[in-house]
Amino acid sequence: MERQLTCIVCPRGCSLRVTLDADGKPAKIEGNACPRGETYAIAECTAPMRTVTSTVKCEDGTVIPVKTDRAIPKGLVFEAMKIINATVAPSGAKVGDVLVREILGTEASIVVTGKKP
Repeated sequence: MERQLTCIVCPRGCSLRVTLDADGKPAKIEGNACPRGETYAIAECTAPMRTVTSTVKCEDGTVIPVKTDRAIPKGLVFEAMKIINATVAPSGAKVGDVLVREILGTEASIVVTGKKP
C-alpha cells in the first residue's frame, strides 16, 4: 500500500511517496529532499500529531485567539475542540496566558495567542 503526502516541515513542500509494509508501517520513503521529510513521513504514518488553533469566548462577549502550545495526537483534535468551545477566558486574558493545562491528559496546554479585536 502507498500513501502520498506533502511534507510540511519547510516551505519546499516535497511530494512524498510512502510505501507501507503489511503492518502499515513505512517501509520506503521517496521524494524527500532532506532527512526531515523522512522523519515527517514516518511520524505522519505512525502517530500523526496536530497543533490546534481556534478562538475562545471571553467573559465580556468578545473572542480571543488560542492554540495548543504543542502538537497533540490527531485523534484527539475533535475532543480538544469540545473543551476549547466550552472554555470562557477572563476579560483580561493576554498573549501567553494558559487557559487549559494538559488538555486531555497530554502535555499540551491551550494558550492565548493574540489580542481581542
